[in-house]
Amino acid sequence: MTDDDYTTDTIAAIASAPGAAGIGVVRVSGPDVPRIASALLGKPPKIRHAHFAAFRGANSELIDRGLLLHFPSPASYTGEHVLELQGHGSAMLLDALLQRVCELGARLARPGEFTERAFLNGKVDLAQAEAVADLIAARSQAGARAALQSMEGVFSRKVEGLLQSLIALRVHIEAAIDFPEEEIDFLADPKLAQQLASVRSDLAALLHEAQRGVRLNDGLRVAIIGRPNVGKSSLLNALAGSDRAIVNAAAGTTRDVLRENLVLDGVSLELADTAGLRDTDDDVEREGVRRAHVELHRADVALLVTDTLHARADQILFYGLDHPVERLVLINKIDLDGDAAHGEQRDGCRWLWASAKTGAGLDALREELRRLAGAGSGEGAFSARRRHVFALQRVEQHLNAAAHALDTLYAGELAAEELRHAQQTLGEITGAYSSDDLLGAIFGSFCIGK
Repeated sequence: MTDDDYTTDTIAAIASAPGAAGIGVVRVSGPDVPRIASALLGKPPKIRHAHFAAFRGANSELIDRGLLLHFPSPASYTGEHVLELQGHGSAMLLDALLQRVCELGARLARPGEFTERAFLNGKVDLAQAEAVADLIAARSQAGARAALQSMEGVFSRKVEGLLQSLIALRVHIEAAIDFPEEEIDFLADPKLAQQLASVRSDLAALLHEAQRGVRLNDGLRVAIIGRPNVGKSSLLNALAGSDRAIVNAAAGTTRDVLRENLVLDGVSLELADTAGLRDTDDDVEREGVRRAHVELHRADVALLVTDTLHARADQILFYGLDHPVERLVLINKIDLDGDAAHGEQRDGCRWLWASAKTGAGLDALREELRRLAGAGSGEGAFSARRRHVFALQRVEQHLNAAAHALDTLYAGELAAEELRHAQQTLGEITGAYSSDDLLGAIFGSFCIGK
C-alpha cells in the first residue's frame, strides 16, 4: 500500500463487540465517510452530534437501530473523517452493519490500520501507537496505568528531550569540524565534556525507566533455580496459592519448566519452576536442566533457592548470565534450620530467609518481587517495549564510542558520526526513522478495529 492510498481509501471494522451492556461499535475512517454517513442517516449528519438512526440495507430492510456520530478530519483519532456506528444486539447484527458499510464503498481494515493511520497522519507517534495495543493487552492494573501514561506521551516527551540535547551536542562538535584551525580548542572545551556527560546521564536514567516499563507491560519474568530438592516447587505452590507443581522428596522430580502467571497487588508476574541444576546421566532430566538454563537466560529475575549450608557455593549458578538480570537469593527451609525470617543485602544482591512450607518470610519475597516489577513507581511510570530498550542500549553504545573518540582520539569527525547514529537510533523509538518492515510488524500485532 502506498501513501496515496491513505488519502483515497476508506476502511471499516468492528471496533468493539457487544459487551455487558450489549453495545457494539463499527468504526469507519477515510474520505468516503461523509457520503456513507449521509446514506445511512438519510441526510448529512451534524458534526460531533449523536444521531439516533435506523440502519437499513440496500433494499431498505432494517439492520439495527443505534447512534451515528461523525468526526470530521483532521480532528479525529486517525486524522481522517471518522464515523462511529453504535448498535445493540448480537455480533450477527454488527457483521450485517459492517457488510452494509462495505457495500457503500469501504473495505475491511487490516489489523491495527486505524492506529497506523493515526501515526501516519501525525496524530500519535510510534511509541504512543504501541501503547494503544499495550493498554488493550494489559494484564494488571499497574500495566494498564503505565500504558495510559505512554499513550499520553510521557515516554515520547522524555525521548524528545534527550533527542534535543543530543542535537545540541552534535551542533557543538560539528562547529569544531567546520573550523579545523580551531578544532582543538573546541573539542577541549569543558562545556562539551559536561554536555556529553549530561546526555549520557539522562540516557542512563531513561534506559532504567524503560526497563521498568517493559516489566510493567510484559510482567516480571522470574526463573526459580537451584539444586534438586531445595524446595523450588514448594515455593511456586506457596506463591501461586495452589498445588501447581508436584512436590516429592525424591530429587529430580521436576523435569520440565512449569510456568504460573499471577498478579500481586496489581503487578503481573510470570513464575517459572525449573529442573534442579546438576549433572545427570538421565536423558530426560538432562533435557530439563537444559531448558532450565534457557529459562534463566530469558528471565528478568533469577531467584536462587538454597539453604544455609550451600548458599555460598550455589551462587555459581548465577555465573554466565550474559544479560542484565536481577539476582535474588532465598534461604529456604528456615523451619528446619531454626533461622528467623529476615532479609539483608549481601554480595550485590538481596538475600531473604523464608520457609515455603510454613509461609514465614514469603511476604518479604512478594514485596521484593513487586518492587522489581515496578510497583510503586509513581504516576510518571510508563510502559515500554523490549525494542525500545534495545534501541536505548544501542544509543548508549554510540555515546560511549563518541566519548572515547573525544577523550582518547581527539577525533571530532568520529564523535560526530557516532552522535549521528545515536540520533537516528533514538528516532526509531518514536518513528522519526522507521522502516516499512518495522511498521508492518508493529501494527500487524494489533487487533482488527484498532
